[in-house]
Amino acid sequence: MSAGIDRIAGHVTGAQFSDLGEADLAKAKTFLLDSLGVGMAGSCGASVPDLVRTVSGWGSADEATVWVTGERLPAQSAAIVNAYQIHCLEYDCVHEGAVVHPMATVLSALMAYVERRSAALRPVTGRDFLLALAIGVDIATLFGVASKGPVRFFRPATAGGFGATAAIARLEGLDTEGVKNALGVMYGQTSGTLQPHTEGSPVLGLQIGFNARGALSAVDLAASGLVGPHDILDGPYGYFRMFEGDQFDLDEIWSRMGREWQISHLAHKPFPSGRLTHGVVHALQQVTRELGIGAEQIETITGHVPPLVYRLVGRPDTPAPSANYAKLCLAYVAGAYLARGQVDVAEFRPDALSDPLVHAQAAKVTLQLDDNPNENALDPQRFLFGLADGRQHEVTLPHVLGHPKAPLSDAQNIAKFRRCIGYAAHPPAKTQGEALEDAVAGIEDLPDAARLAQLTVATKD
Repeated sequence: MSAGIDRIAGHVTGAQFSDLGEADLAKAKTFLLDSLGVGMAGSCGASVPDLVRTVSGWGSADEATVWVTGERLPAQSAAIVNAYQIHCLEYDCVHEGAVVHPMATVLSALMAYVERRSAALRPVTGRDFLLALAIGVDIATLFGVASKGPVRFFRPATAGGFGATAAIARLEGLDTEGVKNALGVMYGQTSGTLQPHTEGSPVLGLQIGFNARGALSAVDLAASGLVGPHDILDGPYGYFRMFEGDQFDLDEIWSRMGREWQISHLAHKPFPSGRLTHGVVHALQQVTRELGIGAEQIETITGHVPPLVYRLVGRPDTPAPSANYAKLCLAYVAGAYLARGQVDVAEFRPDALSDPLVHAQAAKVTLQLDDNPNENALDPQRFLFGLADGRQHEVTLPHVLGHPKAPLSDAQNIAKFRRCIGYAAHPPAKTQGEALEDAVAGIEDLPDAARLAQLTVATKD
């Protein structure tokens, strides 16, 4: 049996808050606030009212909160809804090397868990919550980093579920054997395919919710003494062989785990679309700024992109796409920016999705596959712009805006959060948004991390 699972369990049980450096703590707070913001914005997403109505029939325990609208549900049901809200607008942060959006799964499950603990008068401190969050992000993203083949399943759901399990197991106080059991039980529930991605189905985000729910039940079952399978990494039917097609390198985990916190390697999403579409917007912003030109002066856009980008967002534009399809269509995202001068939540509403001008601009885009051998690489990307005056201008992006080496500023991060909560189904009062910002900034001193969920529920000044 592989000893790898013992090393992972050791990290989950052995990591200490003092192991987090100042930069790691700052990044943890940045991406916590960002994820709360996009989750609140996601309350306006497609199918959210129907989802809340449906899961409300799956039990009546008063354990956890649906962000913004405030319904009280069993923890597992609240985790499904909040995970969907975090991801449904495609605005949540990502670990590019892993191809994993870890916060959607980890944060939704973790928040539901701490709310359940709070309701049982066993509050989790903000300090403990932040460490568990960092541990969960570590496990989710390192599973992704170790995967070397083309993405076959939806890693934010599959790898994310293990991260969420690890985070909750830490707070539950499981020993190493208990952690291994919990991860084994989670493996029995792991799910998430790329078919919804291909079709633009909202089930894509729901898969994250299913695994967030699974993490809660996995820890509950392990805590009760249920024994799960342990050889779940590279066993004959383990995760990496079954989900990643035998193309993996576990040394990628061991060389990083306990040495560098992966929460410091997350990338922001400055636009609410698939991260793989962001390069063309970054390049358009750069070329229009450098040359002082408008959309009407750009006649053609040829993108030379890595296999991951070409395969997952190189889909053709269609005259009236669904929002989910459009968010994962590089040509549509470029067309929206050229036609409207921005890419934000409004660019994926019905009036924009059927706007002939957007689609006329999208028709300017052609993608070509570059020779990057890394099946999981987002960059570098190169765009060639053909201009109306006959000139051509090239933009090469070593990293796409939002990457740790091309980060958003603190002011941009706060502006995004405030813009996001303004999109919420019931936008909170200004003072409430500020209170949430303050709570995250001082989370080490928060006696009950469940307070964060309470602050997402809209109130009036």
